[in-house]
Amino acid sequence: MKMKKIIFTGGTGRFGNVFKKIQHKYKIYYPSKKVLNIKKLENIENYVKTIKPDYLIHCAALSRPMKIHDTDINKSIDLNIIGTSNIVKICNKFKIKLIYFSSNYVYSGQKGNYNEDSPLLPFLNYGWSKLGGECAVRMYKNSLILRICMTEKPFIHKKAFSDLKTNFMYQEDLANVLLKLINKKGILNVGGKMQSVYNFAKKNNRKITKISAKKKYGKSYPLNQYMNVKKFFKIIKG
Repeated sequence: MKMKKIIFTGGTGRFGNVFKKIQHKYKIYYPSKKVLNIKKLENIENYVKTIKPDYLIHCAALSRPMKIHDTDINKSIDLNIIGTSNIVKICNKFKIKLIYFSSNYVYSGQKGNYNEDSPLLPFLNYGWSKLGGECAVRMYKNSLILRICMTEKPFIHKKAFSDLKTNFMYQEDLANVLLKLINKKGILNVGGKMQSVYNFAKKNNRKITKISAKKKYGKSYPLNQYMNVKKFFKIIKG
Protein backbone atom coordinates (compact mmCIF):
# COMPACT_ATOMS: atom_id res chain seq x y z
CA MET A 1 0.00 0.00 0.00
CA LYS A 2 1.26 3.46 -0.91
CA MET A 3 2.32 5.53 2.11
CA LYS A 4 0.09 8.58 2.58
CA LYS A 5 1.73 11.99 2.66
CA ILE A 6 1.29 14.84 5.13
CA ILE A 7 2.54 18.40 4.91
CA PHE A 8 3.07 19.78 8.40
CA THR A 9 3.37 23.58 8.60
CA GLY A 10 5.18 24.97 11.62
CA GLY A 11 7.57 22.05 11.77
CA THR A 12 10.32 24.21 13.24
CA GLY A 13 8.06 25.44 16.04
CA ARG A 14 7.73 24.14 19.60
CA PHE A 15 5.12 21.47 18.89
CA GLY A 16 6.62 20.60 15.51
CA ASN A 17 9.96 19.75 17.11
CA VAL A 18 8.20 17.42 19.55
CA PHE A 19 6.09 15.78 16.83
CA LYS A 20 9.13 15.06 14.66
CA LYS A 21 10.60 12.75 17.30
CA ILE A 22 7.75 10.24 16.99
CA GLN A 23 7.69 7.43 14.44
CA HIS A 24 4.69 7.61 12.11
CA LYS A 25 3.16 5.40 9.42
CA TYR A 26 2.87 8.42 7.14
CA LYS A 27 5.43 10.25 5.02
CA ILE A 28 5.57 13.66 6.69
CA TYR A 29 7.13 16.80 5.23
CA TYR A 30 8.20 19.66 7.47
CA PRO A 31 8.89 22.65 5.18
CA SER A 32 10.72 25.64 6.64
CA LYS A 33 9.23 29.12 6.50
CA LYS A 34 11.41 29.87 3.47
CA VAL A 35 10.25 26.77 1.62
CA LEU A 36 6.57 27.24 2.47
CA ASN A 37 5.60 30.84 3.11
CA ILE A 38 1.96 30.83 4.19
CA LYS A 39 1.64 34.53 3.34
CA LYS A 40 2.26 33.79 -0.35
CA LEU A 41 -0.48 31.88 -2.14
CA GLU A 42 1.63 30.98 -5.18
CA ASN A 43 4.41 29.64 -2.96
CA ILE A 44 1.97 27.35 -1.12
CA GLU A 45 0.48 26.12 -4.38
CA ASN A 46 3.85 25.31 -5.93
CA TYR A 47 4.96 23.36 -2.86
CA VAL A 48 1.70 21.43 -2.64
CA LYS A 49 1.84 20.50 -6.33
CA THR A 50 5.34 19.14 -5.77
CA ILE A 51 4.49 17.03 -2.70
CA LYS A 52 0.90 16.02 -3.62
CA PRO A 53 -0.13 15.41 0.02
CA ASP A 54 -3.19 13.58 1.27
CA TYR A 55 -3.32 15.76 4.42
CA LEU A 56 -2.10 19.18 5.49
CA ILE A 57 -1.68 19.82 9.22
CA HIS A 58 -1.59 23.57 9.70
CA CYS A 59 0.26 24.26 12.92
CA ALA A 60 2.23 27.33 11.80
CA ALA A 61 1.10 30.43 13.69
CA LEU A 62 2.13 33.49 15.62
CA SER A 63 1.56 32.75 19.30
CA ARG A 64 3.90 33.94 22.04
CA PRO A 65 4.56 36.46 23.36
CA MET A 66 0.85 37.17 23.65
CA LYS A 67 1.53 40.93 23.70
CA ILE A 68 2.60 40.83 20.07
CA HIS A 69 -1.03 40.38 19.04
CA ASP A 70 -1.72 43.78 20.62
CA THR A 71 1.46 45.61 19.62
CA ASP A 72 1.65 44.28 16.04
CA ILE A 73 -1.82 43.35 14.88
CA ASN A 74 -0.70 43.41 11.24
CA LYS A 75 1.69 40.52 11.85
CA SER A 76 -0.99 38.62 13.78
CA ILE A 77 -3.51 39.13 10.99
CA ASP A 78 -1.04 38.28 8.21
CA LEU A 79 0.05 34.99 9.77
CA ASN A 80 -2.92 33.68 11.72
CA ILE A 81 -5.82 34.91 9.60
CA ILE A 82 -4.60 35.61 6.07
CA GLY A 83 -1.96 32.86 6.19
CA THR A 84 -4.56 30.32 7.29
CA SER A 85 -6.99 31.55 4.62
CA ASN A 86 -4.30 30.98 1.99
CA ILE A 87 -3.80 27.43 3.25
CA VAL A 88 -7.55 26.81 3.03
CA LYS A 89 -7.69 28.08 -0.57
CA ILE A 90 -4.97 25.68 -1.69
CA CYS A 91 -6.42 22.72 0.21
CA ASN A 92 -9.76 23.43 -1.43
CA LYS A 93 -8.18 23.68 -4.88
CA PHE A 94 -6.39 20.34 -4.60
CA LYS A 95 -8.96 18.58 -2.37
CA ILE A 96 -6.53 18.01 0.52
CA LYS A 97 -7.76 17.12 4.00
CA LEU A 98 -6.94 20.07 6.28
CA ILE A 99 -6.28 19.84 10.03
CA TYR A 100 -6.09 23.27 11.67
CA PHE A 101 -4.52 23.99 15.06
CA SER A 102 -6.81 26.47 16.79
CA SER A 103 -6.94 27.33 20.50
CA ASN A 104 -9.09 27.10 23.60
CA TYR A 105 -8.74 30.90 23.70
CA VAL A 106 -11.62 31.22 21.21
CA TYR A 107 -13.96 30.72 24.21
CA SER A 108 -14.69 33.50 26.70
CA GLY A 109 -13.29 31.61 29.71
CA GLN A 110 -16.01 32.84 32.04
CA LYS A 111 -18.26 29.80 32.62
CA GLY A 112 -16.11 26.82 31.65
CA ASN A 113 -17.11 23.37 30.37
CA TYR A 114 -17.29 24.65 26.80
CA ASN A 115 -18.30 22.10 24.21
CA GLU A 116 -17.63 22.36 20.51
CA ASP A 117 -20.94 24.15 19.90
CA SER A 118 -20.59 26.71 22.69
CA PRO A 119 -20.66 30.44 21.81
CA LEU A 120 -17.29 31.94 20.95
CA LEU A 121 -15.98 35.19 22.40
CA PRO A 122 -12.18 35.45 22.68
CA PHE A 123 -10.82 37.58 25.53
CA LEU A 124 -7.41 38.10 23.90
CA ASN A 125 -6.36 39.30 20.45
CA TYR A 126 -4.54 35.99 20.04
CA GLY A 127 -7.89 34.22 20.41
CA TRP A 128 -9.46 36.51 17.81
CA SER A 129 -6.62 35.75 15.40
CA LYS A 130 -7.16 32.00 15.79
CA LEU A 131 -10.92 32.42 15.44
CA GLY A 132 -10.28 34.41 12.27
CA GLY A 133 -8.42 31.40 10.93
CA GLU A 134 -11.29 29.14 11.98
CA CYS A 135 -13.73 31.19 9.90
CA ALA A 136 -11.86 30.32 6.73
CA VAL A 137 -11.40 26.66 7.70
CA ARG A 138 -15.11 26.24 8.51
CA MET A 139 -15.96 27.18 4.93
CA TYR A 140 -14.00 24.15 3.70
CA LYS A 141 -15.89 20.99 4.61
CA ASN A 142 -12.97 18.57 4.24
CA SER A 143 -11.38 19.93 7.41
CA LEU A 144 -10.88 19.42 11.13
CA ILE A 145 -10.46 22.25 13.63
CA LEU A 146 -8.62 21.33 16.82
CA ARG A 147 -9.18 23.75 19.71
CA ILE A 148 -6.08 22.89 21.67
CA CYS A 149 -4.90 23.59 25.21
CA MET A 150 -1.30 22.42 25.57
CA THR A 151 2.08 23.52 26.90
CA GLU A 152 5.73 22.51 27.01
CA LYS A 153 7.15 19.89 29.33
CA PRO A 154 8.52 20.66 31.82
CA PHE A 155 6.21 23.54 32.75
CA ILE A 156 8.24 26.61 31.86
CA HIS A 157 7.16 28.92 34.70
CA LYS A 158 8.22 28.94 38.35
CA LYS A 159 4.75 30.08 39.43
CA ALA A 160 1.29 28.81 38.49
CA PHE A 161 -2.27 30.04 38.95
CA SER A 162 -4.21 28.20 41.63
CA ASP A 163 -7.52 29.89 40.78
CA LEU A 164 -7.55 29.40 36.99
CA LYS A 165 -9.10 26.18 35.68
CA THR A 166 -8.09 24.89 32.28
CA ASN A 167 -7.28 21.74 30.26
CA PHE A 168 -3.52 21.80 29.90
CA MET A 169 -1.87 18.78 28.38
CA TYR A 170 1.78 18.40 27.45
CA GLN A 171 2.84 18.67 23.83
CA GLU A 172 4.23 15.12 23.94
CA ASP A 173 0.81 13.78 24.90
CA LEU A 174 -0.85 15.38 21.89
CA ALA A 175 2.00 14.37 19.57
CA ASN A 176 1.43 10.72 20.50
CA VAL A 177 -2.27 10.76 19.55
CA LEU A 178 -2.55 13.45 16.86
CA LEU A 179 -2.67 11.04 13.93
CA LYS A 180 -5.65 9.25 15.52
CA LEU A 181 -7.62 12.44 14.88
CA ILE A 182 -6.78 13.37 11.31
CA ASN A 183 -9.59 11.47 9.60
CA LYS A 184 -12.23 13.24 11.71
CA LYS A 185 -14.05 16.32 10.46
CA GLY A 186 -15.64 19.33 12.08
CA ILE A 187 -14.43 20.71 15.42
CA LEU A 188 -12.79 18.97 18.36
CA ASN A 189 -11.77 20.31 21.78
CA VAL A 190 -8.34 18.91 22.64
CA GLY A 191 -6.78 18.96 26.10
CA GLY A 192 -6.33 17.20 29.40
CA LYS A 193 -8.64 16.87 32.38
CA MET A 194 -10.03 20.01 33.99
CA GLN A 195 -7.84 21.28 36.83
CA SER A 196 -6.10 24.41 38.05
CA VAL A 197 -2.86 25.38 36.34
CA TYR A 198 -1.11 24.88 39.69
CA ASN A 199 -2.39 21.32 40.14
CA PHE A 200 -1.33 20.49 36.60
CA ALA A 201 2.16 21.95 37.00
CA LYS A 202 2.95 20.58 40.46
CA LYS A 203 2.80 16.96 39.27
CA ASN A 204 6.17 17.47 37.59
CA ASN A 205 7.49 20.26 39.79
CA ARG A 206 6.81 20.07 43.52
CA LYS A 207 8.62 23.37 44.07
CA ILE A 208 6.25 25.45 41.95
CA THR A 209 4.68 28.44 43.71
CA LYS A 210 0.95 29.26 43.86
CA ILE A 211 -0.20 32.63 42.58
CA SER A 212 -3.62 34.17 41.90
CA ALA A 213 -4.71 35.15 38.39
CA LYS A 214 -7.50 37.22 39.95
CA LYS A 215 -5.01 39.26 41.96
CA LYS A 216 -2.64 39.66 39.03
CA TYR A 217 -5.13 40.50 36.30
CA GLY A 218 -8.20 41.74 38.18
CA LYS A 219 -11.67 40.48 39.09
CA SER A 220 -12.91 40.38 35.50
CA TYR A 221 -10.19 38.02 34.27
CA PRO A 222 -11.68 34.72 32.99
CA LEU A 223 -10.88 31.96 35.48
CA ASN A 224 -12.91 29.11 33.95
CA GLN A 225 -11.15 28.49 30.68
CA TYR A 226 -11.69 24.74 30.65
CA MET A 227 -13.41 22.89 27.83
CA ASN A 228 -15.48 19.74 27.68
CA VAL A 229 -13.06 17.22 26.12
CA LYS A 230 -15.21 14.07 26.28
CA LYS A 231 -15.22 13.62 22.49
CA PHE A 232 -11.44 13.84 22.37
CA PHE A 233 -10.97 11.27 25.15
CA LYS A 234 -13.43 8.91 23.46
CA ILE A 235 -11.48 9.04 20.18
CA ILE A 236 -8.02 8.52 21.62
CA LYS A 237 -9.15 5.69 23.90
CA GLY A 238 -11.15 3.96 21.19
